[in-house]
Amino acid sequence: MHTARQKVKEVTMAEKKRRLQAIVSGRVQGVGFRYHVLDAVRGLALHGFVRNLSDGRVEVIAEGEETVLKQLEAILWQGPPHADVRDVTVTWSSAKGGLPRFTIASTSR
Repeated sequence: MHTARQKVKEVTMAEKKRRLQAIVSGRVQGVGFRYHVLDAVRGLALHGFVRNLSDGRVEVIAEGEETVLKQLEAILWQGPPHADVRDVTVTWSSAKGGLPRFTIASTSR
């Protein structure tokens, strides 16, 4: 049975989780961008995915602690050596759950 204190702690932990949706544009396909992101977030306790979009951009959807997601946003702006990131458009929302441990997803058509 949960005590009131445990329930408050559980709610507080859930409220700290956020969702980041980012669209990255520039020269971001064919340069190892998705693998760079996947490698950079290993060990950061994120759920979500990175995938190519059919229009040449890259989409990232991730959930985790907001401070960790801000690290991810910085990683997206940097990109791998052969990328040329022109823009990163980020939308923030509350975490919804249901995402896998961070992975590379199939290209969106």
